[in-house]
Amino acid sequence: MADMTDRLLPHDAALERLKALHPKKIDLSLGRMRRLLEALGHPEAALPPVVHVAGTNGKGSTVAFLRAIAEAAGLRVHVYTSPHLVRFAERIRVAGTLINDDQLAAALDEVETANAGEPITFFEVTTAAAFAAFRAHPADLCLLEVGLGGLYDATNVVPKPAVSVIAPVDIDHREFLGSRIEEIAAEKAGILRPGGRAVVARQQEAALQVIESAAERLGAQLSLMGRDFDAFTERGGLVFQGEDRLLDLPRPGLYGEHQVANAGLAVAAALALGDPRIDEAAIAGGLAGASWPARLQKLDKGPFGDRAKTAGAELRLDGGHNPHAARALAAALAELGRDGRPLVLVAGLLANKDAAAFFEAFRTLNPSVFTTGFEADAAAPAPALAEAAQAAGLDAEPCADVDEALARALATPNARVVICGSLYLAGEVLARSQATWPV
Repeated sequence: MADMTDRLLPHDAALERLKALHPKKIDLSLGRMRRLLEALGHPEAALPPVVHVAGTNGKGSTVAFLRAIAEAAGLRVHVYTSPHLVRFAERIRVAGTLINDDQLAAALDEVETANAGEPITFFEVTTAAAFAAFRAHPADLCLLEVGLGGLYDATNVVPKPAVSVIAPVDIDHREFLGSRIEEIAAEKAGILRPGGRAVVARQQEAALQVIESAAERLGAQLSLMGRDFDAFTERGGLVFQGEDRLLDLPRPGLYGEHQVANAGLAVAAALALGDPRIDEAAIAGGLAGASWPARLQKLDKGPFGDRAKTAGAELRLDGGHNPHAARALAAALAELGRDGRPLVLVAGLLANKDAAAFFEAFRTLNPSVFTTGFEADAAAPAPALAEAAQAAGLDAEPCADVDEALARALATPNARVVICGSLYLAGEVLARSQATWPV
């Protein structure tokens, strides 16, 4: 009997047709997107107040905190994020609920008709479909996560967001954004608007200089973490310090010191909206209740979670895939590691990622490593990843697939096993059971 994931739905066929309209998966420009939006009657101009979030790492978590805060305040929230882990519908949340099959099919049909067979990329199609779906349903707030870069990203067509947010900037996607931090920061700063308001995470100095220069040219008002606001842990909770307020808040629902920073960024952005409904109680409830899959997610359901429980192990899942994300993960695991559990990594990466730097982040933790491939054409071979981990001084062995890697990892008594390295791998793990599908 076919699994639910094998069904071909009406929007699946539409997506396949639309994928064929442009040979490149990624082609950063805005001309095609603007043409399509004009044909659709400019749904981007009909959105409620928008918070637009760019950055290398922490975008999704920041959006998750923002959504949780806004919904705790009683706001109806549209959300557009990428990529999805299991189902395409995860990318589009309409007024608080994942888009359903009928809504998605209707939005894609509207986009396909308006596009009239012209060249278009997959991400442009899906972004336009999200805007079309949002236009059809009233909401109080819209959260847009940049797909790649910022300046030429398909989401960067909103005339003037209420707040622009730049999460930490680091090296990633060199083939599209450049190999220097300054080049990448310039792409992220492309979401700033003349006279607009922006909230910016703590940045490397070179990136910050680029962002500040762009803001000065545009007359944009920057609120900088570490200068105008900050967030830190104290007595088991989170303290947010702004220019005009000090909030004692619960520890964020997402684990790790990097999530404290993401939470602080989200609080600053939420307050910048100036909505009186977003009060301290909503902020506290949102931070504590926020969830975001594959961010040090504890897996205790589904076949993998069941295997871990049987073995007496703790199993976590993380999709951080670049050196900056690896360092954040390693720091969080170092804090968790105070309980004495031995650490084992099940790691898979795309071939275009810096595997050497990724594994170097874990050197001081000295985990055992089992490497694996996964279902993606660009997945790095497990033997090559094992060699990269060994070069970083780690004990590493390649495995045929994630099932073998997990079985070998769980052979370590009382282990803390972390499946990590790629969102593709995380999606493959979560897809195994509807009990672990993101909702």
